[in-house]
Amino acid sequence: MTATVPSQRSAGGLPLEPIEHASTDVLRALQLERLQAQLTLAWEKVPHYRTKFEAAGVHPGDLRTLEDLSRFPFTTKEDLRSNYPFGMFAVPREQVVRIHASSGTTGKPTVVGYTAADVDTWARLVARSIRASGARAGDIVHVSYGYGLFTGGLGAHYGAEKLGLTVVPFGGGQTERQVQLIRDFGASIIMVTPSYMLAIADEFERQGIDPASSSLRIGIFGAEPWTNEMRTEIERRMGIDAVDIYGLSEVMGPGVANECIETKDGPTIWEDHFFPEIINPDTGAPLPDGEFGELVFTSLTKEALPIIRYRTRDLTRLLPGTARTMRRMQKITGRSDDMMIVRGVNVFPSQIEELILQRPELAPHYVCELGKDGPLDTLTVRVESKPGLAHDGAAASQSARALQHAIKTFIGVSADIRVEPTSAIERSVGKARRVIDKRPKPGAVS
Repeated sequence: MTATVPSQRSAGGLPLEPIEHASTDVLRALQLERLQAQLTLAWEKVPHYRTKFEAAGVHPGDLRTLEDLSRFPFTTKEDLRSNYPFGMFAVPREQVVRIHASSGTTGKPTVVGYTAADVDTWARLVARSIRASGARAGDIVHVSYGYGLFTGGLGAHYGAEKLGLTVVPFGGGQTERQVQLIRDFGASIIMVTPSYMLAIADEFERQGIDPASSSLRIGIFGAEPWTNEMRTEIERRMGIDAVDIYGLSEVMGPGVANECIETKDGPTIWEDHFFPEIINPDTGAPLPDGEFGELVFTSLTKEALPIIRYRTRDLTRLLPGTARTMRRMQKITGRSDDMMIVRGVNVFPSQIEELILQRPELAPHYVCELGKDGPLDTLTVRVESKPGLAHDGAAASQSARALQHAIKTFIGVSADIRVEPTSAIERSVGKARRVIDKRPKPGAVS
């Protein structure tokens, strides 16, 4: 069924690209054409893909419909690490104009490369994302994502410039100065992780300034899962519209998908460049639209690093388009590799965050610590009291008991709650670290 064609201008008044309001039939035909070309590129230029395709008994010519993609093997982070550093590139290294990489905290980093055309495509898609967020001509964009090998800062930067906006390339840290320059320069859009946005809001208040009085109008938040309750908290404190940008370096970086400000109902996937699937995370079997599972992406236009059926580990479901023809995905609030297993119960940090934000006495700064009491897992939630509320007072103690009861009732695990003073929880200038696992590793000597 063809989706309703939306207005041909964004909520900020800037014109849409024709593909954003094209019919579903036109979009699917474009996807099939581009997917066939991308599989051929991977087969011909990347030995790793040829080997995997042959082992699976498939050839690019076997793809005659979009549904045929499910016959092809998955790509995982381990595939990229095992071909470190440049073994997954489909072009000579000399044609790669940019290299980014993951942090590599759990092993070798995953390396991604971009040709000049890839960088331009990336910039155009981030520009599309910023426009969907409600940008207007003349906006000033304050970029607080980290610059460097992380894709966030430069991705946001190039996209804002491509849209013709003024960029303040601040990066992370120096929170006091961030507040000063937001005020002095009159930024109207900020691009940052949601957890660090809360730290910036705290700094406004520390300086005696109402955060909602700032010039900021829009916040474009990504790089970590965040709940709709967190959105409500940020919008209330900052007096802005908070929209979700989605991406990951292995697929491109930020700008794979973005919420539209007129609906704020989950990121619209830019399906002319990325083909999404949802699979059962345990079996790998494809799931129909509307079913909850693991998000998988195949690139459609990348030159340096074609990515075929990449398992993101993000958990979501695909939904029909609303503000655009292209499909949306439900807001991602958890990853399969962020999941904690506590005494046999699957627990996501976002579930705990949602319950914390229901307690007016508690601030949205928290960390989950896992430990052992003999053979049994333990879960301790460290959370801050709201500024001005004694962390060891009666109100905080009552809130801790209420949170403990809610976690047991709605999640099904027992947790110890430690309410701590304001600023006791370490602030992250990048992705927030929500889980600290102190359990002995298998085989460790105590």
